[in-house]
Amino acid sequence: MKLFVRRKPWLMLTPALLFLLLPLYGLWSALWNSLTPDGEVTLRVYSALFSNTEFLFSFFYSMWIALISTILSLMIGWLMTRFFLFYLENTGGKLAVWLPMIFPHFVWAYLILLLFREGGVISGFLPGDPAFANDPQGIGIILTYLGKEIPFVILMLLPVYLERNRAYDDLVETLGGSFLSRIKDAEWPFIAPVLIETGLIIFAFTFSAYEVPALVGATFPEMISVFTYDWFYSGDWSERPLAFAAMVSSSAFIGIVAWILLFFMNKKRRNITEGL
Repeated sequence: MKLFVRRKPWLMLTPALLFLLLPLYGLWSALWNSLTPDGEVTLRVYSALFSNTEFLFSFFYSMWIALISTILSLMIGWLMTRFFLFYLENTGGKLAVWLPMIFPHFVWAYLILLLFREGGVISGFLPGDPAFANDPQGIGIILTYLGKEIPFVILMLLPVYLERNRAYDDLVETLGGSFLSRIKDAEWPFIAPVLIETGLIIFAFTFSAYEVPALVGATFPEMISVFTYDWFYSGDWSERPLAFAAMVSSSAFIGIVAWILLFFMNKKRRNITEGL
């Protein structure tokens, strides 16, 4: 019985661990196929990959789009949570935020196509009929992610603001602190870990997701997910190892970013726990 109690947490984690086996197997398979294109271990594929200017351009383009989408989502979501907290506390306000979360990303992508592509409902009323979907600047991709991720940021921050001890605000105000001081000293220590965690989720998803850039992205430049997909399913089998190497490199990049951000997030949470 004691043995069961000691192992109970691991038993409860078994479904999640089993679920993770599939992506881990996929990552290992991609790594192995990229290292052994001819049956022998070699870094030749990675050397060719990082010498490919199209891949590098797609990689940095994806990083830029993901970074802009993440920063804007966090900023707008935080501002809406902070200044409309009175409305978000009500059931109607919460439902207004939850409603966009019901629809998947490709639904928002189709909505952006209908509204902002050349000749779209909104673009058609603007001077010059500009296209904000399937555009090389990635505006359509960013707009799609903003529509989905801003409500996500609000839902992540809302419990923090509702449970936060507002006596800190009064303390800063009593000591003569300004509005910015109140944000810096009374709010930021509590919301920073949540913003970091939420930003990591958004960045990782927008960097590697396929459906949105495939629907509202341009044919050039392409997000790394679309670029890798084209490599993988092209008729040239010699490009398969490059596609595997691109998948592994993207996963490694997200893993490094996650480690750095989680380090700072844990540091912030330790500071809160210790009262610093």
